[in-house]
Amino acid sequence: MLAAFSITPSAADDTGSVSEAVAAAIRVVRESGLPNRTDAMFTTVEGEWDEVMGVVKQAVDVVAEVSPRVGLVLKADIRPGYDGQLTAKVERVEQALAEPGE
Repeated sequence: MLAAFSITPSAADDTGSVSEAVAAAIRVVRESGLPNRTDAMFTTVEGEWDEVMGVVKQAVDVVAEVSPRVGLVLKADIRPGYDGQLTAKVERVEQALAEPGE
């Protein structure tokens, strides 16, 4: 499965920033060893259901350590029997874009 998620702490640090809390969540994802990608809006992780959901929970838990309230947005693509889709889905779209229009 692929899971794209965004975690938002309700409390900011002294400067009004949430970047340290978000970085802690992304660190959990990267240390999981699962294929992942982070962009400006979401972090996407690929793996089996239980391992992906475990990583999402751990990421929420580390943010909850510094924020009394945590928001989570999650979108999942559950397609058993397929892996490598973190890059393959993008490659298929790029290939279609490279082909001359009809």
